[in-house]
Amino acid sequence: MEVSCAFPTALDSPDNIAIAERLGYARAWVYDTPQQSPDVWMTLALAADRTERIGLGPGVLIPSLRHPMVNAAATATLAALAPGRVAVAFGTGFTGRRAMGYGAISWSYMDSYIRAYRGLLRGEVVEWEGAQMRMLHPDGHAPARPVDVPILVGALGPKGNKVANELGDGLFVTLQLPEFVTEYSWVPYLAWGTVLDEGEAPDSEHSRAAAGPGWALAYHGAYEFGGPDAVRQIPAGAEWLEVVDKTPLEQRHLAVHAGHCVELNEADLAAWEAGGHAILRDTTITGTRDEVRRRLDDLASRGVTEIVFQPCGPDIGAELERFYDAARS
Repeated sequence: MEVSCAFPTALDSPDNIAIAERLGYARAWVYDTPQQSPDVWMTLALAADRTERIGLGPGVLIPSLRHPMVNAAATATLAALAPGRVAVAFGTGFTGRRAMGYGAISWSYMDSYIRAYRGLLRGEVVEWEGAQMRMLHPDGHAPARPVDVPILVGALGPKGNKVANELGDGLFVTLQLPEFVTEYSWVPYLAWGTVLDEGEAPDSEHSRAAAGPGWALAYHGAYEFGGPDAVRQIPAGAEWLEVVDKTPLEQRHLAVHAGHCVELNEADLAAWEAGGHAILRDTTITGTRDEVRRRLDDLASRGVTEIVFQPCGPDIGAELERFYDAARS
């Protein structure tokens, strides 16, 4: 199983990607979350300039955020800056849409978008929103078409599986493994967590900072996909909801997603302190080196071909090193 990393795009992400390359990580995926992050393509371009080997790509792009021509041109630019190192993943929009108050895009829209995007990269004339278009970049403005980059699709259900099977080169997954994961030869799995020192308590300050943001996704995801009743089924869910419900309904998504994948927000902290940290090991890859290694072996046996670790906390470099050492032990 390959060991890769991911970053909730930040100003220091290019430097952290360079660290990941030195440590041996296979690929760095960068989030497309404009409501809380610098631009994903600018960040990847800077990373390309500071690295030589590590794979690079947005993971995942949200189609509704950009015209397919914009993403095709950006992809071609990155492919020119980092030839042979680029892959692109698409998703329907958890953070990238829900944190702005929207629902996920439809799979029919995703299907149409990827078809147009692929056609543009091949140099074809495609139709989008009733108009016909083609990449017109002359020499020196983009690589010659076709621009060949692998495309992965983030999917958990049957509609997404159909699109991924027809249009993708692999399946990008997180939070859970769908039953159809074994249908794919390339399956990156995005995960959070930390490697604990021997004897370190799972509710330590280090654990809260490094693994807490991933643990908090249990509450964020339950709320977005199942509503308040789903959150109440989670330990300390009532305490989490008590904080979130203080925000007016029309702005509640802002309270849910504040600090998403980076730090614990007010509601997350309330749940942690109320004992919610008891599910840390169930919701993240957190444990000693041996425990982490066993978790990765289990994921590999279930069809995951690439673990994608997102580090958190005040020392990203140290978290990257801890996890890589455990994964390769």
